[in-house]
Amino acid sequence: MQTPLTLRELTEEEAVGLRALAQGRKAEVRLRDRARICWLAHQGRRVPQIAAELGVCQATARTWITRFNAAGLDGLRDAGRTGRPPTYTAAEVGAVIEASLTKPDELGLPFGCWTLGRLEAHLNETLGIRIKRSRIGELLVAEGLRWRQQETWFGDRPDPAFAEKRGPSSRSTPSRLRVVS
Repeated sequence: MQTPLTLRELTEEEAVGLRALAQGRKAEVRLRDRARICWLAHQGRRVPQIAAELGVCQATARTWITRFNAAGLDGLRDAGRTGRPPTYTAAEVGAVIEASLTKPDELGLPFGCWTLGRLEAHLNETLGIRIKRSRIGELLVAEGLRWRQQETWFGDRPDPAFAEKRGPSSRSTPSRLRVVS
């Protein structure tokens, strides 16, 4: 059988705060329920009685009484959780953003604008950052950058000698529309 768990002596300030939290309606429900566990323990009730009255298991009641004994009212709040470590370091994310903001011409690459595929290839091969296109897009959006697909058939051509390389227009296309009178 487990030893009886009791709540430590409360200061006047703690007692007022705990009572207000346990009986209040403005706090989060889980915080209020934890405060009720401790308030009932402060009134002299044992863990099995508290668990039966509030509809929680005895382990839950013991956990919150123990945490309150150790840290006071702050012990009733949720503790931080670690979660999964980040896949990419801050330096790698910075390198992705920096590369995306740099013109490919300045890096000596044979194209004038980035696409997600080209940026992915550059990061993988040149910088050694193994990252997928979808993740690059997520990082750019998270930084407030809008990614748009550049339409090469519209607007200025990146190649100044494009018209010479293209050659003459097709003769089958009329130069202007005829107006029928």
